[in-house]
Amino acid sequence: MQRRTFLAGAGTALAAAIGMGSLPALAAEVSLDDLLHDPAAPVGGNPKGDLTIVSFSDYNCPFCKKAEPDLARAVREDGNIRLVYKDWPILSQASVYGARMALAAQYQGSYERAHHALMSISGRAVSQEDMEQALATAGIDMQRLKTDLETRKKEITQLLARNMDQADALGLQGTPTYLIGPLLASTLDYDGFREAISEARNRQAGDAK
Repeated sequence: MQRRTFLAGAGTALAAAIGMGSLPALAAEVSLDDLLHDPAAPVGGNPKGDLTIVSFSDYNCPFCKKAEPDLARAVREDGNIRLVYKDWPILSQASVYGARMALAAQYQGSYERAHHALMSISGRAVSQEDMEQALATAGIDMQRLKTDLETRKKEITQLLARNMDQADALGLQGTPTYLIGPLLASTLDYDGFREAISEARNRQAGDAK
């Protein structure tokens, strides 16, 4: 998928930061609150953090996998970041299966464990079987997972559809994409995440004056 370089926006709203004026008509139906506070979206880091990062990713995206440890480290060390996960499976059918399994794991309180397990699998053409093995090795209750995949199918499908709508409304072109406060970024290393986080906080502080 196309890679996006780091972009800095201006203004108090995310819309201003990413030039929402050029977004497709669907953008009118997607609000900032939809992006940041979907009650079904998994949240990591500090739920009450002063900065929110929204992460759009795919479990078959090598760039996502490369950035994942650095994002996790930056969030962990900062301690005041709210991390919202947006599963956006756009690369393959196996990506869709992986996203569904990760979201189903949320019902046993294990989304992040599942997410990190799937992101740790090397390669860009990971099979469904390899994904299942990675989850089992990570300690996910696979019987419960399969049950939740069926009984929560509607909720999972609806959440993935909302994620897709939000990505389309933002005009995103590929994974990974990170909304870091009022900034938009793609693949970053640890230092890049720290710089983006610092810049995002500076902009938020300036907007608040």
